[in-house]
Amino acid sequence: MKKITIAIDGFSSTGKSTLAKQLAKELGYVYVDTGAMYRAVTLFAMQQGLISNDHFDKQQLISALPQITLQFQFNPELGFAEMYLNGLNVEAEIRTLEVSQQVSRIAEVSEVRAKLVEQQQKMGEDKGIVMDGRDIGTVVFPNAELKIFMTASPETRAQRRYDELTAKGQQVTYDAILQNVMERDRIDTGREDSPLVKANDAYEIDNSNLNREEQFQLVLKLAAEKRA
Repeated sequence: MKKITIAIDGFSSTGKSTLAKQLAKELGYVYVDTGAMYRAVTLFAMQQGLISNDHFDKQQLISALPQITLQFQFNPELGFAEMYLNGLNVEAEIRTLEVSQQVSRIAEVSEVRAKLVEQQQKMGEDKGIVMDGRDIGTVVFPNAELKIFMTASPETRAQRRYDELTAKGQQVTYDAILQNVMERDRIDTGREDSPLVKANDAYEIDNSNLNREEQFQLVLKLAAEKRA
């Protein structure tokens, strides 16, 4: 079977990363979580005092981009690669609600997107890759052999995110997460540079009523058809 590029796009908290990890493991492909890259840049901006709920120094962030080094390092115990920011493992820090509340604003910055898209395209030069994000099938890999677009109701996604964060011991409320989900949807679909849209040749999957295994088997079958 030939190597292909699998691009998974969709709204926040639709389980893109979970599906992408499953596919990469099953196919022996490289998995790249582009959301983690944007989250790491967001964490950097927060650490430097460049962004908060009522403040965003966009020009200062753009000037600081050369100071940001992002790497994925495979963790054999976990079975997937973790995000490193300037040499430090930030996998836990980038998954907080605080980062989630700022990441869409960071992702709106064209200079940030240009820096990360260039890195992402380089990662996928040899195919055999599964990448998830917001603009993978439209901007990063417009010629990907398999494109998936994932969606679910905001309420379903907020409940999943709430369950995930509380399981990790984070103190959050469902209402705050629902508000965050809807705000991210608004920003992601409305931004001028690379908005979240379904590629014309993408398969749309509404997983509001699908479990992980059903979804996985559905996409695995699509991948097999593209690899034949």
